[in-house]
Amino acid sequence: MQKDEPEKKSHKTRNSIIVVILLILLAAVGFGSYKYMSIKNAVDKSYKSAGIHKERDTAKLLKDKKPISILLMGTDTGELGRDYKGRTDTMMVVTINPRTNKTLVTSIPRDTAVNIPGYASDSPAKINAAYAYGSAKTSIETVQQMLNIPIDYYAVINMHGLEQIVNQVGGVTIKPELTFDYEGYHFEKGKSTQMNGKKSLAYSRMRYSDPRGDFGREQRQRQLLEAVVQKSGSVSSLLNKGFIDSISKSTQTDMNFSDLTSIAEHYLGARKNMENTYLQGQQGEMIDGQSMEVTPKSELQKTTNNIRTSLDLPYKETGSIALH
Repeated sequence: MQKDEPEKKSHKTRNSIIVVILLILLAAVGFGSYKYMSIKNAVDKSYKSAGIHKERDTAKLLKDKKPISILLMGTDTGELGRDYKGRTDTMMVVTINPRTNKTLVTSIPRDTAVNIPGYASDSPAKINAAYAYGSAKTSIETVQQMLNIPIDYYAVINMHGLEQIVNQVGGVTIKPELTFDYEGYHFEKGKSTQMNGKKSLAYSRMRYSDPRGDFGREQRQRQLLEAVVQKSGSVSSLLNKGFIDSISKSTQTDMNFSDLTSIAEHYLGARKNMENTYLQGQQGEMIDGQSMEVTPKSELQKTTNNIRTSLDLPYKETGSIALH
């Protein structure tokens, strides 16, 4: 049984979660040894190798200022302990090209149907299960093989940490993008609303009442993070112990301090020209009793082309593990 889903349009966006984190690092570099070391310690606490042999020499890429890719995953289930397991709520491939000064953010719907590498008996499955099966390593392998693209780095962002982050800046004011009720809170589209940590978490978590689904939730998360930066007046004023601790508890990545410093110094110009797009053309199907989204090969190839072009890589056929 299939159902048609309207095509989701590409659009420009002002920010993304990873760029907010990089901006914070960049500000720290110039604000004295204490704050610099505080950020370094936070990054060290957040570091965790994916345990995978990378397809490309990332150190050389950064040294030569070549385009890089980051697999950004989001979850909202508690703090990110080093043994954390669970399904990801959002998944985005972020490519940053310092030559063209462009950033491309490609969202992959959580219900995308794939055959997860190394887990044949559990396949086909939704792509958000890859992290539950094999953490960042399996998520990276799945995306690489699905789209035939290299993933240079990963980052897992726990949106539950948003509650602490918003409280650290004394709350934020936003204009909700739609009207809805969730977890005891009421939000009215376009009406200025004061948000504390718990209310912000509720605003960012709602999914099913948003006609945009996962994409709408991602946009609301970005809206809140932008409000955090705007509330502070400048990124530098966020560099207090409470905020830094919140970031370190809510982020897990294989980008070390040296990597992030290089990105902050040479890649952040690309944030001024950011495009947000999606894996499009999906159709819902019931597979083994689960509702999954099946992507036509033509749409997979289009996404592969876009990402490889943004990385200055030559054409290759899309991957083969997605169901189509």
